[in-house]
Amino acid sequence: MRIEAHPILGTRSVKETISITVDDRTILAQQGDTIAAAMLAEGFRVCRHTSRTGEPRGVFCGIGQCTDCVMQVNGVPNIRTCITEVEEGMEIRTQVGVGRWEASHE
Repeated sequence: MRIEAHPILGTRSVKETISITVDDRTILAQQGDTIAAAMLAEGFRVCRHTSRTGEPRGVFCGIGQCTDCVMQVNGVPNIRTCITEVEEGMEIRTQVGVGRWEASHE
């Protein structure tokens, strides 16, 4: 099941299949999917854990207003996955608390 009409991103047609990695597991997504939509289609429900109690959080509002779906994407923390579209080869990680920036490898 895919989200075809999104209140913020609009309506889309089915695009090509791409691969992304979520917590070291490669999954298939459709071009135009949000990260959250691709994860939900593959059975992922948890995006982050709270720093205080460790409780899991997932998609709540689905329109980028809350921060329950934030994850680390390509080394950058606090990306709202419900409004961020997938890109080929994205590396996505479950976040703990406010997240942290990965050290640069330059």
